Amino acid sequence: MTNQKEQIQQFSLDIENLLYEISKKIIGQKILVRDLLIALFSKWHILIEWAPGLAKTLTVDSLAKTLDLNAKRIQFTPDLLPSDLIGSNVYNPSKNEFYVKKWPIFSNFVLADEINRAPSKVQSALLEAMAEKQVSIWDTTFKLEPPFIVLATQNPIEQEGTFQLPEAQLDRFLLKTVVDYPTESEELEILKNIQSIEKAELKTLFSKQDIFKIQDLVESIYVDENILSYIKDIVFYTRNKDSKISSYISYPVSPRASLSILKTCKALAFLQGRDFVIPEDVKEMAYPVLRHRLILNYVAMADGVLVDDIIKTILDNVVVK
Repeated sequence: MTNQKEQIQQFSLDIENLLYEISKKIIGQKILVRDLLIALFSKWHILIEWAPGLAKTLTVDSLAKTLDLNAKRIQFTPDLLPSDLIGSNVYNPSKNEFYVKKWPIFSNFVLADEINRAPSKVQSALLEAMAEKQVSIWDTTFKLEPPFIVLATQNPIEQEGTFQLPEAQLDRFLLKTVVDYPTESEELEILKNIQSIEKAELKTLFSKQDIFKIQDLVESIYVDENILSYIKDIVFYTRNKDSKISSYISYPVSPRASLSILKTCKALAFLQGRDFVIPEDVKEMAYPVLRHRLILNYVAMADGVLVDDIIKTILDNVVVK
């Protein structure tokens, strides 16, 4: 019988093969691919901030292909309706009856592109599906087939015609990844290999059953009591009115932040072939987990303080006991 550690190490080797396979289509974007896998293995959703033209759809489609999952992209616009997202009852005149037409929400990967462009009622419909893993169309409730992960993107460049996500809704995303432009060497590699990139065919390396096994393994990864206390201290530092960041933030983070750090640290440990969490995992995942949960006030904006600066200050002032 293969023990947990051996299973994790074997899957870790398989993940390396997956990353190599994806690299045939995607140059760079290692942090993005890592965070997409962390969200998938943690069974929760991810918020992605990036400018147009950085291959977000291609990245999601490539990952879905290697994992034997289906992916659908929804372009959010101000005139989008909830029924455009989840589906509706459609009348069939030839049979004189209604039938349910399911829309893109019924996918494993749902790329909600520019979610902040949709009105709040559409955002609410999506967030309800995220939380409940089900949708209701008329008087019928439909379960969403697992794995079900929403990958919501926000365009940081254009703000006109957007509907900002409320803080309570932002908190429902496991983590937020900020995708930067390619480096000079990556840009050059894209230019040199564009034809082979476009023609590359990706292999399917994982099955859904493999993903479910990984999700179970991730949940069982060991977390020491000192690590739990470390996570707790990081979160409580945001609630300390005498801390170095108190004058810069509007609200402290909720217990959902603690749980999100814990989940993501377990997934990161798995990706690195370990069956236990270390303090470096917490420091690494504190950024994407807290980035969208720490709401800066006008004092921070006036002083030019960024949210990642706040997180660095927290980590500099909280130590493992």
